[in-house]
Amino acid sequence: MPSLPILEARELAIGFASRRIAGDISFALAAGESLAVLGGNGAGKSTLLRTLLGLIAPLAGSVATAGANVIAMRPAERARRLAYVPQHDAISFGFRVLDVVLMARAAQLPWFGPPRDTDRDAAHEALARLRIADLAGRSVTELSGGERQLVMIARALAQAAPVLVMDEPTASLDFGNRARVLAEIDRLRADGKSIVVSTHEPDLALAHADRALLLRDGRPLALDRVERALTAANIERLYGVAVTEIAIDARRSVFVPVPPR
Repeated sequence: MPSLPILEARELAIGFASRRIAGDISFALAAGESLAVLGGNGAGKSTLLRTLLGLIAPLAGSVATAGANVIAMRPAERARRLAYVPQHDAISFGFRVLDVVLMARAAQLPWFGPPRDTDRDAAHEALARLRIADLAGRSVTELSGGERQLVMIARALAQAAPVLVMDEPTASLDFGNRARVLAEIDRLRADGKSIVVSTHEPDLALAHADRALLLRDGRPLALDRVERALTAANIERLYGVAVTEIAIDARRSVFVPVPPR
């Protein structure tokens, strides 16, 4: 009997009571698959991710993980199945970095239970994987925006959920840390994690995702393997600019805007 998709959206419509943003979204991800979500500002990328996580109720349709309805789950159960890296963190108190990462283990603990050695080990391992172990004792309020983003990614890794949802995870990172995060995404896919990532970078999607969902005018413009979805014609329709595609190798390309004449 085939296994259930690790994450599935069926005829999903997203938005708020006052405004529908997008609809007709359906996809299913297996373990180890990744989906890149692209679209212009306001296309609904972040809203889609928050709907997949059960943080926003869908206007229509459903989201399930391993056959279980996400909206019907208790928060702790969702946290055991879905980890989230937001585009902007909302931490304003001066927690230590290690404590912020340890917060991800709350869903694994009994009610009011203190962190165990295994939880601390998971937090330290996540920091080490991203090469930020030296930040463990620092206050998050003292960190740069890029460093805070790496901490949020480490927290999601420590959560040890089978699905990782990332909202523009490399947007505030320098070149070196961007490369480290993308390499970690590839390692997680190889380990069987399923990943949904929003991005404005078609080249990132081509190199680090299996499929791409392009959102435009309230519906999918394309949903396919990255090499079929991310064509020059689709990129031009998605962002409203003329582009030239430059092939780097058999899998990767770069789309360069054509200067107006």
